Amino acid sequence: MARWSSQDSPDSALPDAVPVQIDTSVPHPARRYNYLLGGKDNFAVDRASGDEMVQRFPTVRVAAIENRMFLRRATRFLTEAGVRQFLDIGTGLPTADNTHEVAQRYAPDSRVVYVDNDPMVMAHARALLTSTPEGRTTYIEDDLRSPADILARPELHATLDLSQPVGLMLVAVLHFIGGDGGVAPIVRTLLDALAPGSYLVASHSTADPWVGSEPLIEYQQLFLAGKVDIWPRTQAEFAALFDGLELLPPGVTSVSEWRADEEPQPRPDLTEIAIYGAVGRKP
Repeated sequence: MARWSSQDSPDSALPDAVPVQIDTSVPHPARRYNYLLGGKDNFAVDRASGDEMVQRFPTVRVAAIENRMFLRRATRFLTEAGVRQFLDIGTGLPTADNTHEVAQRYAPDSRVVYVDNDPMVMAHARALLTSTPEGRTTYIEDDLRSPADILARPELHATLDLSQPVGLMLVAVLHFIGGDGGVAPIVRTLLDALAPGSYLVASHSTADPWVGSEPLIEYQQLFLAGKVDIWPRTQAEFAALFDGLELLPPGVTSVSEWRADEEPQPRPDLTEIAIYGAVGRKP
């Protein structure tokens, strides 16, 4: 692990006083996503990884943007439904319309806990993301693969009251956990800890539009070569994560189409986006 230095830093600098351990030798999903969204908080290795994905899958940048727009619309929907608490796991690097910014825009008293396993993400978040005076924002460095550890963190309980509804945000993060059935127990552990009236907001990459086509074969080759780290899942596998929840209309659909009537038309379709999104309510 390399300590942050001016020689290997991305274009926007962290405060000098923040001690961060960052591995600059391998691409990181959060930094690559930041690059695809047009951000500057990334290293050459992240840009190279992003460029290779764009070269092979030209609409990947559109997919990243549409996924971010889905997060914005879903967060607004939750505030309109009365939710004032959010647990956002897989935060990503700060960019426009972070969860707390959207939530507090519509409900200034919203409280948000961000969780990410990248120290660079957490350092940026603590330095750059500020809450409204009425609300509260907390940052935890932890790993989605250890949901019980996240739920046990005192910082979480100091900010969120789990006896009241919470919006659980798992946006474009579950597909970084591979294996058949690998994410369902994680999602279930988190949901079981939340009060009735809580919501699950999730998006997930899929290869469904590519079944039987050359792009799927090419993606599988990249995955086996270690050049991509996303484990796509089918619509049925993604929908199963919402078992026991009230799946809100329009159900499981492309993130570009989820309650997107007010977005510029026509909407990109699933073949361009290859990301499912959905929102479910815990009864």
